[in-house]
Amino acid sequence: MKILIAFLCWCLLLVLCWPVALLALVAFPVVWLLLLPVRLVFILIGALLAWFKALLYLPARIIGR
Repeated sequence: MKILIAFLCWCLLLVLCWPVALLALVAFPVVWLLLLPVRLVFILIGALLAWFKALLYLPARIIGR
């Protein structure tokens, strides 16, 4: 559903101002590639926090709560 809404907004932008729509079409993959390392860092931080939480709760899980 989000993709359909984004496509319809892009079509509307294409009708209203086609140079901006073409710029958005070209800039989107570049921005996505630039933000990919940031997304990977956030995934890594989430995984480390989940591991730390599991390590802290390990004694309680061993005892049986």
